[in-house]
Amino acid sequence: MVFGKPAPFVRAFVEAVDAAIRAHQPNHAMSVTQRTWLAFCITAVLVTNSICWARFERASLGTYAIAALSWMFRHSKIPWEQLLVASVRVILRHYGITSGSLVIDDTDNPRSKSAKALAYLYKLRDKESGGYLWGQSLVFLLLVTPKISIPVGVVFYQPAPELSAWYKTDKALKKQRVPPKQRPRKPAPNPQYPTKEQLALHLLETFKTHHPDIRIHCVMADALYGTATFVDGASALFRGGQVISQIRSNQNIRVGKRAQHVADYFATHPGTPYPIRIRGGDEIVALVGSARLYVCAHKTKRFIVAIKYAEEETYRYLIASDLSWRTLDIVQGHTLRWLVEVFIQDWKSYEGWSPLTKQPGNEGARHSVILSLLVDHSLFMHPDQQRQLKNNLPAYTVGSLRAHVQVECLVDVIDDLVSSDEPQEKLKRFTTAVHEVFAFGRSKKHMIQRQLGRLEPTPSLKYRTREVMRNMPVMST
Repeated sequence: MVFGKPAPFVRAFVEAVDAAIRAHQPNHAMSVTQRTWLAFCITAVLVTNSICWARFERASLGTYAIAALSWMFRHSKIPWEQLLVASVRVILRHYGITSGSLVIDDTDNPRSKSAKALAYLYKLRDKESGGYLWGQSLVFLLLVTPKISIPVGVVFYQPAPELSAWYKTDKALKKQRVPPKQRPRKPAPNPQYPTKEQLALHLLETFKTHHPDIRIHCVMADALYGTATFVDGASALFRGGQVISQIRSNQNIRVGKRAQHVADYFATHPGTPYPIRIRGGDEIVALVGSARLYVCAHKTKRFIVAIKYAEEETYRYLIASDLSWRTLDIVQGHTLRWLVEVFIQDWKSYEGWSPLTKQPGNEGARHSVILSLLVDHSLFMHPDQQRQLKNNLPAYTVGSLRAHVQVECLVDVIDDLVSSDEPQEKLKRFTTAVHEVFAFGRSKKHMIQRQLGRLEPTPSLKYRTREVMRNMPVMST
C-alpha cells in the first residue's frame, strides 16, 4: 500500500494533542516540522503495520528518506513523555468521559536471539512450549469506560540481573538436594529494577496525577497482582476504592481460629448457579460462592468469590478489597478484565509494535511504544468511528479501521493523480517513483551467473573405483 500525505483525521488528532500540551506545558509544544513528522509516522504505521523507516520510505514513494525519518526519531526534541498524557486528555475530553475502571495486565513479546541492540531484553518463560525464549515484557494500564476502552499507560519490565542469577543457582542447588540453609540467600530488591507489582502501582499513581478528575470505580488485575502490597496500595490511591484480583487455591485463610486453604473452604461450601453477563453481552450460568474471610498473607479480611464456568473443572478465586460490594457486582466487574487481553491482541496485530519494531536503545524502545499507542488513540478520531460512538452504536474494530485507512490513502493518491493539471506527466513521475522505490531484488535461489560445480563422474577415477570394490572385504553373515 502507498500514501502521499498524512490522513486528514491523523493531522487533526496531532494538532489536538499539541494544543493539549500547550495548555498544560507551553514549553514542550511541538513545532510544525515535528507535528508533520508525527502525523506522517502515525499514518505510515496504519498503512504498513510496522515501525520501520525503510517501509515508511517505500510506502511514501520516497517522499521521506530513511535517514531523515530516523534522525527526527532520534534527535528531534519531541515531548515523548507528554504525548501519551496529552493524547489521553484529548480523547477523554472529546467523548466527555468522566469515570471508568482501570485494568492492569502484562504481556511478553518474543524477539530474536540476535537482537542484542534492543533494550529490556531477558529470558522469558514460554507458556506454550514450557521452555525459554528471548524477549521483552511490558505492563499496560487500560481505562474501561461505558463508551470506549483506551490504553492510558505502559512501562517496560526487566528483572534485576542478580535476582535472575540467584534463581538459576538456587534451582540448580535444589536439584542437587542442597538444604535451604546451605543455599545462597535471595538478594535484596534492587530499586533500579522494580517488580511488575511496583510498576503497576506507579502506572496507577501517574494516571491519578495526570487525570485527577476521572472517577475510578475499581481497579482490576490478574493473580500476579493479588498481593497485600498491591491491593492495599491501589485501594489507598483511590481513597479506598475497590480492587479486584485473584488468589491461589492454596492461599491460607482463617475461619474462626483454624487456618485452611481457600479451596478446602469452598469445597465444603459449594457455589450456587447464577446468571452472569460476560462484559455486558452474552448471559451465561456459572457456579458462584462467596464469603468475607480473613486472608492470612494480607492480614485482613477480603471478600472472596469462588467462581466456576460451565467449561471449567475447578474454581477460580477472586478477592476484593471493598467488603460492601455485592457478590455478583464483583463477578461482573471481573469479566471486564479480559478487555485488556483484546486490546493487547489488537495492539500486536494491527498497530505496528511487534516483530517489525527494532528501534535500538532504551529511548528507541519507549518512544516506539508511545508512537504505537498514539496510533490506537488516533483511530478514535476517525470520522466513521466518531459517528458510531456519538450515536451510541458499536465501535468499529481496529483491523477494519486500519483496512479502511489503507484504502482511503490509496484512493487519495489516485485522486491526486486524476485531478492534477497534467495527469499524464504526473502519472509518469508516479510510475518512475514506484519503480525506484519498489526495485527488483536478486534471488539467491536460482544459480544463474553462479558456480554450480562439476556434477559428473571423472573417467580417470573409474579404474580406482574398480580396485576399491575388488579389494572390499566380505562381511560374514
